[in-house]
Amino acid sequence: MLTFGFSPCPNDTYIFYALANGLLEVGGVRFQFIIDDVETLNNLTMQRQLDISKVSCHAYFFLKDDYEFLSCGAAFGRGCGPIVVKRDNAVIHPDDELTVAVPGKLTTAYLLFELFCNENKIKVKKVVFMPFNEIMSSVSKGQVDIGVIIHEGRFTYKQYGLKEVVDLGKWWEDTTRLPIPLGGIVAKRSIGKEMISRIEHLIAQSIDYSDRNIDNVMPYIKNHAQELSDSVIHEHIALYVNEYTRQLTDECRFALDKLIKMAEGVNRWQRL
Repeated sequence: MLTFGFSPCPNDTYIFYALANGLLEVGGVRFQFIIDDVETLNNLTMQRQLDISKVSCHAYFFLKDDYEFLSCGAAFGRGCGPIVVKRDNAVIHPDDELTVAVPGKLTTAYLLFELFCNENKIKVKKVVFMPFNEIMSSVSKGQVDIGVIIHEGRFTYKQYGLKEVVDLGKWWEDTTRLPIPLGGIVAKRSIGKEMISRIEHLIAQSIDYSDRNIDNVMPYIKNHAQELSDSVIHEHIALYVNEYTRQLTDECRFALDKLIKMAEGVNRWQRL
């Protein structure tokens, strides 16, 4: 029995539908699936409680000695990074000490925000960690000055009367010329190379199934999504399930290594 975590976001439920619902021949392997938000999965994996899991690429910085980053199922891309938002009528001055909401200490979004602030000498008075789906409301209500939004927030933040401050994904791409490494699937090295290869093959088969049977998969996706419209779900999947998801490239591996090296340069990340 292998524990296997993935998130309820549309890209993950699209990727893992066939595997999680017993539609693939798994060759005698048994999985216990845990579906939870990515920061919860990050923390469970940090405690080595999951054999296989979706994690943030930032979290992989702390996991790389014990886990292998799989070649299939990742969330990399261009034009898909976290966005920093504020209330539409809010005025932010360069010297303001800001209160910011972020979707978790181990998220790639938080790491990118920290790296951006360090480079641009932006002052942060307080960081508030909260579930990603609560951030836009918190900014809209004035409970925090700015928020770092991820996932489907990219498509819906304007509905909350919010305005983009900076696109951290664009900043990453402009700085590195690389696709942005958001998250991926990791597996314990201790389960062995043969098993890891089998899991990669099963993930690829599961993606292929959803590619061919999207109408069958949509009810499952909507059941786990955060009250999203069909159009937003389709936009989300189109953006985050891409060629890099189906097969990680050498460029993606280089981007992941680049992110880890940048994390190493921020000393406090080594003392999380």
